[in-house]
Amino acid sequence: MLDADDARFFLTRVGFAPDSGEVAQYLGLTREQAVDKVLATARTEAVTPLPDWVLEPIPTREIRKTWTDDQRREEQRLRGQRYEILRAWWVREMLSTPSPLTERMTLFWHNHFASGQDKVQYPQQMAQQNMLLRRDALGNFGELLHGVAKDPAMLQYLDGASNRKGKPNENFAREVMELFTLGEGHYTQRDVAEAARAYTGWSLDPDTQTYVWRATQHDDGDKTVLGQTGPFDGDQVLDILLARPETATFVTSRLWREFVSDTPDPARIAPIAAQFRASHYDIKVALRGLFMSDAFWDDDDRGVLVKSPVEFVVGTLRAFDIGYDDTAPFAAQIRTLGENLFYPPNVKGWPGGTIWINSSTLLARKQFVEQLFRASETAGQRRVNNPTSAKLAASGAPGNMQANPPMQRAMARVGQTGQGGVRFDIDTWLAQYNTAPTAKPGLSVELQLQHAVLPLAPVDAIETDSTASAYLEALLMDPAYQLK
Repeated sequence: MLDADDARFFLTRVGFAPDSGEVAQYLGLTREQAVDKVLATARTEAVTPLPDWVLEPIPTREIRKTWTDDQRREEQRLRGQRYEILRAWWVREMLSTPSPLTERMTLFWHNHFASGQDKVQYPQQMAQQNMLLRRDALGNFGELLHGVAKDPAMLQYLDGASNRKGKPNENFAREVMELFTLGEGHYTQRDVAEAARAYTGWSLDPDTQTYVWRATQHDDGDKTVLGQTGPFDGDQVLDILLARPETATFVTSRLWREFVSDTPDPARIAPIAAQFRASHYDIKVALRGLFMSDAFWDDDDRGVLVKSPVEFVVGTLRAFDIGYDDTAPFAAQIRTLGENLFYPPNVKGWPGGTIWINSSTLLARKQFVEQLFRASETAGQRRVNNPTSAKLAASGAPGNMQANPPMQRAMARVGQTGQGGVRFDIDTWLAQYNTAPTAKPGLSVELQLQHAVLPLAPVDAIETDSTASAYLEALLMDPAYQLK
C-alpha cells in the first residue's frame, strides 16, 4: 500500500510535484491501483482554451506580396508575440490540468519529435502540433508517428516539404530512423537515401501551409529499406520501421530515461519493449510496464533524476498551491533555466539529465525559490506590496542581485497591465503540519517537512533554531530539491 512518501514520489515522477490533496487520493492504494488510476484519468485535450488566433488562416502568398516592409516587420513582431502567448498558455495548462501525466507525455513527445520556432514561422502550426501530441500522448505510437510525419510543423522543420522526385531531401529520412524509431547503429546511409525517395510527394500548400500529396513529385520506383524492396511510399516505410523490434526497444529506453533512471537496463527493458511491440505500440502498455517495474519503485532509483526546468517551476507552483495572475513570467523563467518551450536547441531536443544544472541555472533556480518566499502571505499581509518590489520579487532576483533580463521584461509587461502577482499563502501551507511561519518547528515537524518536499534527506546542514518559514526555504534551497 502506498504511504505519503510513496504517493508523493509516484506523482512527482509521472507528473509534477503534487499538492497534499493529490497525495491524499493515492494513499492506501496498491502500486497497481495507483498506476491504473493515473493512466485511466489521462486526457487527450487541454482544459485551458487555446488563444483564438490559433484557428486563424496563415496569410496567403497574394496577401504577403502586398505587404510593405513595415507590415512585414509588424507581422514578424506579432508572430514572436504569439509564440510567447503560446508558451504562457502551455504553462497554464500544466498548472491547471487534472492529468499531469498527459502534459508530461506531451512534453516528452515535443522533445522526441523536436521541432520549433526557429524554422516554423507561424505559431498556429506549433499549436496544432501540440494538440496532435496531446491527443496521442498516451494513445498509439504508430498513429502518432504517422501523424507527426505529415504534420506541417515537422514538414517545415526537417525540410520534408522540399523533398521531391529526383532531388530527395534526406533530413527527415535520417532523423526518423536515428531519433524517432530505431536509434543509431540500426540502419545504413543507403537505408536513409532509399527512404528519402519514399517520402517524396509529401508537401505543403504554399497558401494554407497544410499538408498536401503531390503524386507528380513522388518517386514511385522500387526502394530497398532495411532489406525490404518495393515501390514504397512514406507510410509504408514508417510501417517497416515500426515492424522492427529495435523501435520498441528504442522508444521504451527513452521512456525509461524519462521516468526511471538515466541508465537504462537492457535486461529490464526487454520484456517491457516486447509487450509494447506485441500491443501494436499502445503507449499505455509501455508506461504501465515501466511504472509497475521493480526498478521504478526501487529506493536506489529515488532522487536520481534531475527535474527539468518545466518540472521544477510547474512542480513548485503546484505543490505549494501558488497563486498567480499571469503565467508569462513562469514561461520566461523556464526559458532562463534552459528549456524554451516550442524552441528546442536542435533536432535532438533537450539532452536533459545533469545538463540542466550548472552554476548559472542553479542560481536562477534558487532565485525562483526566493521569489516565492518574498511573495508569501503572512497573517493576510502581502510581504511584497508595491509595484517596484513586486516586479523584482517576481523576477527571481534577490534584492542584492540584478534580475535576469527575460524574467524582468516579462514582469514589467505584467505590471503594466495590472495583472501581476505571485501569491504564496505560507500560513495555510504550514498549518497542515501544525506549525506557522514564525514558529520554531520541532524535530517531528522538520522531518515531516523534509518528507513533504525532498525525495531524500537534505544534503546541506540546516541552521538550528530556524523558524518554520526559514526551514522550509532552506529545504527548497537544498541540492536534493533539484532531484526527483
